This record gives sequence, structure tokens and C-alpha cells, in this order.
Amino acid sequence: MLTVTRTVRIEWGDCDPAGIVYFPRYFEYFDQCTAGIFEAIGYRKPALIETFDIVGFPVVDVRANFRLPSKFGEDVQIHTTIPEWGRSSFKVQHRLMKGDALAIEGFETRVWVGHDPERPGGIRAKPLPTELFERFRHA
Repeated sequence: MLTVTRTVRIEWGDCDPAGIVYFPRYFEYFDQCTAGIFEAIGYRKPALIETFDIVGFPVVDVRANFRLPSKFGEDVQIHTTIPEWGRSSFKVQHRLMKGDALAIEGFETRVWVGHDPERPGGIRAKPLPTELFERFRHA
């Protein structure tokens, strides 16, 4: 299973008045890491949208377990994997590490969506392309 690791430096603007990361920022990091795992198989997000004629892969479920806070100036590593594929959805797992300690575990369910031809401006789920499975399998 492909795992992509990204190092993030906690910046001043990421933190709340207590000096720890304001929790929604973690979900921004996780979103960037989800895009990064597709980039690791050769598809930056704009290329995915163009190549597969999709709108994107929005989150339909998200949650996190917060174990340790992160503070301004720290470097953390986020390990991202896609442990489960469905017909038109996939699950993403993020493990934010401070050294050897698991600080946060994040989980997303995302849906591969395109334009809905029956509803102008609407979107609907599309089957995930076989080519993606092949690229992940050989990464």
C-alpha cells in the first residue's frame, strides 16, 4: 500500500491563542496530503480533473482522534494512505507524527464526482477509473 509522507512546519498563523494548532488547520493539512498522494502517482489535482473529466473528490465524512497538541515552530510528519477503495468512493487515513509519537489520526471518506448531466450545475458520483487502481498498485 502506497504511503506518502509530508513534513509540515507549524506556523504562527496555524495556532490559536493557547499556542497550539487550531484544530481546523489539521483538516487543511490532510486535504493537501490527499492531493499529494495522487501527485505521487503522477496526477496533480488539475490533471486529475482534466484527464478524468471530474469536478473533484469532495469529503463526505471526516473525523480525527487528537492525542497530542502541536505547537508553533514544530516540524511534524503526516503519513497518508488510501486503505480502502469502493466503486466511486475511497477512504484516506492520515497519521500525524511528532517524532515517534502519534499525535493525530485523521480519516476521510471521499467521493469521485463529475458533472450531473440531468441537473445543470449539479454533481454526482462517478466510478473510479481503473487506471488509478493500476497506478496505485504499481507505485
